[in-house]
Amino acid sequence: LKDQRLRNTAGFERDGSVTIGYKGYNFHTELKLTDSYSKSGFFANAHGLEVRLSSIDYDKSRRNIDLPYQSVNHLKVMSHTVYQQGALALEANLAYQNNHRKELSEPISHGYMPTPPNTLEREFKKDTYTANIMMRLALNEQHMLSAGINGEYQHNRRNGWGFIIPDFETTSFGAYAFDRYTIKKDLILNAGVRYDHVTTNIHSYNDWFKTPINTTDSVYKQRSQDLHRSFNSLTWSAGINYAMGNWILKANIGKSFRVPIPKELGTDGINYHIFRYEKGNPTLNPEESYQLDLGLRWGNDKVTVQFDTYLNYFPNYIYMNPTPNYYEGLQWYYYTQSRVIRSGFELQANWKICPFLSAEAKGEYLYAEQLSGEKKGYTLPFSTPWSADMTLKYDYCQQKVGNEGFVALNFHVVGRQNNIVPPEKPTPGYYTLNLSAGKDFAFGDKKLHLSLNAENLLNRKYYDHTSFYRLIDVPEPGRNVALMAGFEF
Repeated sequence: LKDQRLRNTAGFERDGSVTIGYKGYNFHTELKLTDSYSKSGFFANAHGLEVRLSSIDYDKSRRNIDLPYQSVNHLKVMSHTVYQQGALALEANLAYQNNHRKELSEPISHGYMPTPPNTLEREFKKDTYTANIMMRLALNEQHMLSAGINGEYQHNRRNGWGFIIPDFETTSFGAYAFDRYTIKKDLILNAGVRYDHVTTNIHSYNDWFKTPINTTDSVYKQRSQDLHRSFNSLTWSAGINYAMGNWILKANIGKSFRVPIPKELGTDGINYHIFRYEKGNPTLNPEESYQLDLGLRWGNDKVTVQFDTYLNYFPNYIYMNPTPNYYEGLQWYYYTQSRVIRSGFELQANWKICPFLSAEAKGEYLYAEQLSGEKKGYTLPFSTPWSADMTLKYDYCQQKVGNEGFVALNFHVVGRQNNIVPPEKPTPGYYTLNLSAGKDFAFGDKKLHLSLNAENLLNRKYYDHTSFYRLIDVPEPGRNVALMAGFEF
């Protein structure tokens, strides 16, 4: 790498939005249109030997976006409408989204594939239609009832000489009811139930070139098969909120449900975003989870302490299993399921030392273990190690409305991750020192806001165990300083 910089990882983005609406006494509606375009280069070396064979000078400029790169345009039209009459409130959210993604790379032959005719390796055009309608009704001073229905339709079509995700359509429908029951001001119960039905259709795909199967015969290799799957689930939850003096207790228990998405069912190819070969599993069942969440908070005017813990049991957790095999220089992963138990906690404490000085400390820990399958006894891939943050913040000019400012110093520490899934590698622990600051300047009814964010002030070299760059032994960015200015008028 030239000057310790990742080749061809520059990016460009432009976006805009417009909102129009109407607001009345008991009715308001708005329509929002957003359009976002981005172009970003793929780390050139992730394409293996192509960099050595290419005539592109990747070290010529840090800002150039050369092949291979991706372009993404996302268009969204969304309407939000609320009607309220007495104790009844109705809300509707309707949306249409179009996501158009292209991945382009130099046309170079791979394996049995001849040299492609153009640079369009992959193209995806995905349309999504969404409708959510809900009702809130105050039955009396104690009961607040919520109910709603949701529907979504996804339509995806692919193009290009490369393959990873097949064409598919997905239709989903859900209905739910939720009741919040206030026994008294400091004791609240809640319970809900939900039904979901999801249908997924995946289309078959065969390579456009032939692959030998023996010494005399060749076939157009099938990468995806026709697949029709339907999923149904009934889920529920129940909880309690109890307050006593400076204490607040929250507890929830419930069952959740997630269907395997088309990517998990039918993918078969190299994912250049995250440097690995991915293989789907068309036999996956819906992922279910039974969870228990507990939260405890104590606080006064000076100090607050919040402790949250959770326990999850998955009869059939869906995840990507790493293997020791490689394809075109990238590690092979495949989707599978196993019984999993997962638990952890988050702890946060805040201290208002004086009107202008405050301190915060927080940390989190996660434990996961597979109870069945090929990797029984191991954790889940890319499991996060424990981490902690300590922040000291100084506020100034707080009496000057519109001219407030602050400076904050943060110490971030992450533990070593030895609890891995073979062939994952352990990751050493690390710490970083970070600084942030901001200042407002009022000019009548206008305001100028300046912010400074400086990360990894000590320019330490470290690895993030959950980062995909960890797979190719690339450390996290060094010292990074960003200055931003915003003007409200």
